[in-house]
Order: sequence, then C-alpha cells, then structure tokens
Amino acid sequence: MLKQLYIKNFTLIDELNIDFHPGFSVITGETGAGKSIILGAIHLLLGQRADTRQIKEGRNKCIVEAHFDLSNYHLEDFFQKNNIDYDASDCILRREVSSSGKSRAFINDTPVSLTLMRECGELLVDIHSQHQNLLLQKEDFQMSVVDIIADDKPLLSDYKHHYADYLQAVRKYEEQKKIIAQNRDNEEFLRFQYNELDKANLQADEQESLESQVQTLSHIEDIKSALFQTTSLLSNDDNGAVNLVKNAADALQGLIDVYPEIQDAAQRLESAGIELKDIADEVDHKLENIDFDPQQLQQMNDRLDELYSLEKKFHVSDVNELIAQRDQLKQEIANIDCSDDILADLEKAMSVAHEDCVKVGLQLSEARQQAAKKIETEMHQRLVPLGIPKVRFSIDIQHTDCQPMGLDKISFLFSANSSTPLQPVAQVASGGEIARVMLSLKAMISGAVKLPTIIFDEIDTGVSGRVAEKMAETMREMAQQHRQVIAITHLPQIAAGGTSHYKVSKEETSEGTVSTMRELSDNERVREIAQMLSGSDISQAAIDNAQALLNAQK
Repeated sequence: MLKQLYIKNFTLIDELNIDFHPGFSVITGETGAGKSIILGAIHLLLGQRADTRQIKEGRNKCIVEAHFDLSNYHLEDFFQKNNIDYDASDCILRREVSSSGKSRAFINDTPVSLTLMRECGELLVDIHSQHQNLLLQKEDFQMSVVDIIADDKPLLSDYKHHYADYLQAVRKYEEQKKIIAQNRDNEEFLRFQYNELDKANLQADEQESLESQVQTLSHIEDIKSALFQTTSLLSNDDNGAVNLVKNAADALQGLIDVYPEIQDAAQRLESAGIELKDIADEVDHKLENIDFDPQQLQQMNDRLDELYSLEKKFHVSDVNELIAQRDQLKQEIANIDCSDDILADLEKAMSVAHEDCVKVGLQLSEARQQAAKKIETEMHQRLVPLGIPKVRFSIDIQHTDCQPMGLDKISFLFSANSSTPLQPVAQVASGGEIARVMLSLKAMISGAVKLPTIIFDEIDTGVSGRVAEKMAETMREMAQQHRQVIAITHLPQIAAGGTSHYKVSKEETSEGTVSTMRELSDNERVREIAQMLSGSDISQAAIDNAQALLNAQK
C-alpha cells in the first residue's frame, strides 16, 4: 500500500509531500490542474524512462520518492533474490533525474537498475489509464485474464518447457533436412574432396616431422664436418681432449696421499673425463651412422609439396586441420548415405515432443475452459448493476496447434442487449461500456493477483449518474482485503465514494505556475463535490446534493 509520496522539482511541482491511506481514495481537480503530473511522477517510480524536460525549469534535479507498506503481501522473496534490504512496514522507492540526463533508481537506498525497479513496481502498483482500454483488443491480454483466474501458472510453466523442447526438435529436424539437401546437391564434389584427402594418407603431426628431417638433410655436409671436427678434438690419440683430461686426472690422483686437499678436484676431473669420453663416443657413433640419400630428401620434399598444396586448396594451415576437414567430409557423406534414417529419427523426436506439448496443452485448455465459465458468470453479475441489464459476455476458446501460450485462441465476446449477436468486445462496445468491462475485469482479477495498490486514471469515461455510483461501489469493494484503490475522476458520484479525497490545484506564483495537492477535510469535500455538480457557482442545492451523495456512501 502506498503510504507517502514525495515529489520535488517535477514539471509544475515545487515540492509535495503527501500521505495516503488504506481503502478507496479519490483525486479530483480541474482539467489541467496537474493530476497527470502526479501520475507521471508515480510512473517514474515504476521504471518509466526519464525525460529531462520533466525537471522543473531552472532546477538541476528532480526527485520522486514513495513509501509502501508491504506487511500483508508476502514479497520477501523478491528482496532476498535481489539482495535488497527488506522492511515490510516501510519499502522506499526513489528516483532521481538530473538536468544532465543522468537517472538513478533506488529501492530501500540500494542502487538498482531501471529494469529491476520496473520489476519491483509491477509487484506494488497497477495503473489503469484510458489507453489501457485498448488492451481489450489484444488476445494476449485476454489470455492473461483467463490464466490469472485459472491460477494455472505451474501448468503454463510446464507447457512452456515442453513447447521449448518441441521448438528445439523442429529446429534440429529443419536444420538437418536443409544440410542434407545441400549436401546431396554437392555430393559428387564432397566425395571428390574426401577421396583426395583420404588418398593422401594423412598422419597427425607428419608435416612437423618432415620439415625437421628436411632441415637436417639439407645441411648434411655442415653437420658431417662439425661432427668430424668434434671427434678429432676429443679423441685424437696424443692431443685429444679425452686423453689430456685423463692425464690431468691421473696426475692429481698421484698427489692425494701427500696433498689430500686436491682429492675433490681430482675426482671432479676424473668425472669430467668420463663425461667427455661418453660425448666423444656418441659423436663418433653419429658420424659413423649419418647418411645422405638424395632420393630420400627428394621424396620428403615431394611429400611436403603435396601437403602444402592440399593445405592451400582447403584453406588450412597444417596437416591436423586437413585431417579434421577429411573427417568432417566423411561425416557429411555418411549423413547423406544415412540421411533417411537420420531424418526419421529426428522426425520421431519431433513427434514425441509435439505429443508431450499437446498433452500438457490440453490440460491447460481444460483449466482455461473452467476459468472461462467462472469469468462469464462473474462478469454478468458485475456488469448488470453497472447499467448493462441485458449484457451477454462470453469467452470463445478455439483450439489451435502448439503456440507459445498453449493450444488456445481466446476472444472476449460482448453484447449489450439480447437482440445483438455476440461479437469481439473491442469492436462493438461503446467507450462507456468498455470502461465498465475493464473495471469489472480489474475487480475480478485484483483478488487473484493481490496487488497492494491499484490506480484508476479516469476509468469513468462515458458514464454518469447511477452507473458512476455503481462503479464507485465496485472500487470500494476492490479496496477491501488489504488493497488500496486510488481513482482520478471527474465524476462527483465516484468522488463521493472515496474514503479519502485529494484535490489537485494549479496556482500562479511569483515564480510561475505551480501545481499542488492536498487532502480535503469533510467540509472541503462537500464544496468540492458541489462544485463538480454545479460548476464554479456553488448553489445551496449543489451543496445539499453533494452532502446527500456523501451520506449515501457511508
């Protein structure tokens, strides 16, 4: 429930701080006084995009803040899910818009995104304005009304899950069907490419190995020369490094008895000699076994040329990518060869998914059929007192194939009298009748949705007199069961129905035009309603009639 609204520097409002009460409240005021400004400020709190033109001229920033009492609405999960502090008795929404265009949103002093503020706002306030009457033209709105009354959210969620599976199965089937058709068109070329790669007998990492061997064979003379030189330096009988180190080690070994300190150096030199001997033997072995076969080098170069040519042709960089290309072609050809079986399996999966979707969809349809009967009965009960005694209201549900919201196509049918055939409500109902239909729908679904606050913006368009009184009674009824209803109205009959009454006024000051809003006392209410009845010249008769209207609502 909305407890308090604070507005600063918003269009024509300098600063406004006003309290709201439970029950049914009404807001009145002359045309152009600023009622739409109050509503615009609330829209800003509910996540509507900001416009710097909404900032009062000459100010740097506008602020809109509202306090809500959520004690009876069990909304803790939303705050826990989004890591926002929760105070059931005082939930604060605040929006700040600067002249630079920067907009900031807060929930309980926690900065939040506009999307999250909008999500929170949808849990707190429902604003019904005249343009929302156009929703009656939209099938998805009519569907949502039926689903709310059916209380079928788990069933609808289950259906959507199956519908997503069905769409995925259809997508896989269509994609594979398209791929197979394309591959069949290119089958000859695909087989030619595969045979060319398969014939090449590709081996993983082959290219790297060949390039290393070719590098070695291409420098064979340099390698041999270096190996021979190394062998000579190490193994020469007289001056080879192996013999020289061995002689030096023997010399030091002979000193150990008389010069023990040399023992470590002698051992290290002996180890170096052994290592040198091993190196000399290894180099000598490589020298003896190294061989150069020009034919082998040519074969390697030819093989590399073949690989390079294939890589260029298939637009890849190495043999491993060629192998991947070969395997892919093999799979594509296998798919062509087994295409009938593949498509049959996918078609079966698609059929099973469709059957599962239809099965849940039929359960959903049954729930909607039951809800539709309930809606038809209740709408008749609500619309007759609202001045449509011969009303007929029916919900036509036609079955279709699987759609995002089920197997149903829903249409609200309406007739204001017994001689006129039922037709879609948006096509045949007058403006006043549509207003009464929408009010009745809102009254019916408000109990199911449990919204804390509902605001009606001039829903009384096209009605007057006794019908307006009945609309006021409907709104008072909605304001029970821990729900707050606020109506912006031009009709005295509805204004008299409110348990609280606010007036929006516009006045000229030294700083320009300013809109204000205040709660009226009992005596002020009488004069306000009398003025709504008679105009600017308030007669005693108007005052008496206004008092009578107020007394009738007590």
